[in-house]
Amino acid sequence: MENNPKTTALPTPRPRTYLPANFEVTDWASLEPIFEELKNREIPSAEALEKWISDRSELESVLSENMAWRYIKMTCDTQDEALTEAFQFFVQEIEPKASPYDDAFNRKLVESPFLDQLDQEKYRIYLRGVKRAIELFREENIPLQTEISTKQQQYGAIAGAMTVTLDGQEMTLQRAADRLKQTDRAVRQEAYLAIQERRLQDKEKLDELYTELIRLRHQVATNAGFDNFRDYMFAALGRFDYRPEDTFAFHQAIKENVVPVTTQIDREHKEQLGLEALKPWDLDVDPTLQPPLEPFKTGEELLEKTIACFYRLDGFLGDCLVTMREMGHLDLESRKGKAPGGYNYPLDEIGVPFIFMNATSSLRDVVTLLHEGGHAVHSFLTRDLPLNAAKHPPSEVAELASMSMELLTLDHWDLFFPTQEELVRAKRQHLEGVLETFPWVATIDKFQHWVYENPNHTVEERHQNWVRLFEEFNQQEVDWSGLEHLKPFIWQKQLHLYEVPFYYIEYAMAQLGAIAVWKRYKEDPAAALDGYKKALSLGYTATIGEIYEAAGIRFDFSSDYIQSLVDFVKSELAKLG
Repeated sequence: MENNPKTTALPTPRPRTYLPANFEVTDWASLEPIFEELKNREIPSAEALEKWISDRSELESVLSENMAWRYIKMTCDTQDEALTEAFQFFVQEIEPKASPYDDAFNRKLVESPFLDQLDQEKYRIYLRGVKRAIELFREENIPLQTEISTKQQQYGAIAGAMTVTLDGQEMTLQRAADRLKQTDRAVRQEAYLAIQERRLQDKEKLDELYTELIRLRHQVATNAGFDNFRDYMFAALGRFDYRPEDTFAFHQAIKENVVPVTTQIDREHKEQLGLEALKPWDLDVDPTLQPPLEPFKTGEELLEKTIACFYRLDGFLGDCLVTMREMGHLDLESRKGKAPGGYNYPLDEIGVPFIFMNATSSLRDVVTLLHEGGHAVHSFLTRDLPLNAAKHPPSEVAELASMSMELLTLDHWDLFFPTQEELVRAKRQHLEGVLETFPWVATIDKFQHWVYENPNHTVEERHQNWVRLFEEFNQQEVDWSGLEHLKPFIWQKQLHLYEVPFYYIEYAMAQLGAIAVWKRYKEDPAAALDGYKKALSLGYTATIGEIYEAAGIRFDFSSDYIQSLVDFVKSELAKLG
């Protein structure tokens, strides 16, 4: 058992040079003089401008970390009202008052006569983002953003309260979903229907919440001079490297190059299972009718094996997870009252992130921790960058870090699956899942384009368009007869639609990149791993294309490129026998 990192000491926060070392965020009254000082400070030289940028960055780090802890604590226990209130206080009392200052700071920076004397290469990505933020800022959107943040939080509370009772035992939907891997078809059917019926109980509530979010988001977009929220979000997410039209072409390429492969996989599974009709509860069971893989029994065992897996790959990677464990920055096991999902939350001052997930005992949990562990490594590799903004690359880069880690570790999965039979099953399930990522992401992304291009749609129109898109990309071998009433609501399980709109296509882009990183690793492990770490250490000091290039791959989602990488995954699947 690794008790101490081998190559790094436990981190301490970078010493503050602007705020007092003991300063803590408690209320707006203590923050306001700091914001005022930055706003009104005289800047007589380029050196003074750089110091001002650094001081602003330090303030952003302190605020960001305080907000992070409030969110982490709330999601770890959604039933503790005090934790929810602490988070809401920040969203409702701190952020709205800080927002106008952010705009004032941005304008102060770009209007400085010393701006041109700064190192333009060093600051080019930062300044590009600052100028975009100025374009987007509208005072009247501040209360709307506050209302949106508060409403988004309601989704986690609704979903986190969902439980079902199976065999007399109350359990979370995540734990119930593990039964979809059981070899007994009746057990799978019972679990599937219980989960779906439980979701249906809140379908109107979730539809109403989404309708309200669409209304508020559209208002934000039109206030900022955009035709719709989609166009606003492309700007707000800093999508300088591609346009909506490029994502439409990506959807089409996925339909042409990936959907036939995933449909064939479902067809083969149906034949292996000896079924006349493949039902939705047959999709997660092993097609050879082996019992579900159980790679660990406790969250501690999952963590130990993942640490060992990282150490085999690279000493630094293992140290990252050990450091997080030593600092108590992990909450891995599923329990009632915990928010759904999983995340790696960066902590900007200390530079050691927090991983949250809902592990039960499945292969999916292994992949989740490897995925979030990739995000965590990214945080460690960017922790010493001087500018806070540079530590937050766009999702196309952030998800490259996480999805690549899933594939880079594949050769060490014997730690979780000691027999060759289990190992082959695990790798096959994961690689098939990698391919299945693309159609689902395309469905969610294309759905969002339609939703926000047509903000005044009815709930019925929403359901009809969802079903149309779902059937275009997914489960074309699956028999939904008798279950048609469930299909219009499947989208409600996707928290991104509620909490982080338009943050989803990046998963497919990054999945392509991850396959390319893995392909390179198969050809030259040392160069690929070195390129991976070099790319991540850039943070957001380069464009997406430049970061991908540093990793030795292309930021490309053309049809030919997708086809070549899908063929590579198919060849790796074929090698498994």
